[in-house]
Amino acid sequence: MRTISAWMLAATIAAVSAPAVSQQSGTLKKIAEKKTITLGVRDGADPFSYLDAKQQYIGYSVDLCTKIVDAVKTQVKLPDLAVTMTRVTPQMRMQMLMSGDIDMECGVSTNTLERQKSVAFTVTTFFTGTRLIVKPSSLIRNYKDLKGKTVVVTTGTTNEHAIKEYNLAESLGMRFMQVREHRDALAAVEKGTAVAFPMDDVLLYTMRANAANPPEYVVVGDFLTDEPYAIMLRKDDPAFKKLADDALIALFKSGEINKIYARWFESPIPPRNVNLMMPMNNTLKKLIRSPNSDGVDACGRMQCTMRSLREF
Repeated sequence: MRTISAWMLAATIAAVSAPAVSQQSGTLKKIAEKKTITLGVRDGADPFSYLDAKQQYIGYSVDLCTKIVDAVKTQVKLPDLAVTMTRVTPQMRMQMLMSGDIDMECGVSTNTLERQKSVAFTVTTFFTGTRLIVKPSSLIRNYKDLKGKTVVVTTGTTNEHAIKEYNLAESLGMRFMQVREHRDALAAVEKGTAVAFPMDDVLLYTMRANAANPPEYVVVGDFLTDEPYAIMLRKDDPAFKKLADDALIALFKSGEINKIYARWFESPIPPRNVNLMMPMNNTLKKLIRSPNSDGVDACGRMQCTMRSLREF
């Protein structure tokens, strides 16, 4: 009788102390069984996901994923859960996620309706879109100010398509100068051969911060396209998505997201202590108050829920 009682006690202790693998499914079960979570990260997607001087992955997206990892540790009862950082590329990130090589993609991914056919996304964590970089002396403040002006675009980008579509719709008679590289577009604005360069505003702020004389440039205009960034997850895994969303929404409600945002977009960041000086836009503020996972269509426009958040 004592032997049976001892065995039952040992079994009970083992059940309590072991990770609740049998209670999990999908990604959580995989993580609990391997006692490791693998994050997909980028080498040079500053300030979202990149390597610092010590060759460690840091950034806004990495910080947010780390908060989700903390929630995973609690859920699978593994406080010492190992965290592996695996480099991904824009071309391979979705395939690596679907194949199980990574458990979350913590880089720079736009939530699109097309991608939602293959993967899932958390609630939106960052919002950007097409705006303009100009010289303050140009007096350009919005798109209609470009009437009859020369605008430089990088060939083949959605931003080029958007500004040309707007030009036709509004009959503004813009002239377009095409270049292959973003740096050549900024050089055209610097030389005065073009008055404006349309691009995702986070890239414009980054280019301005790294310019020889940042005050020579200003980012202006409403969002002409929508780019909601989010952390990419495997599709058809509602338990893991809920855990990730709940962790992010907790950051939103507590206000901690504001500190994380300020760290990467309004403060000097390593390794060169460049400050993007990019204040949080009104759309992202609204998305933090009312989180959702809506994506964009092929033209870079938000679904109806998102359109109501736009301010022009």
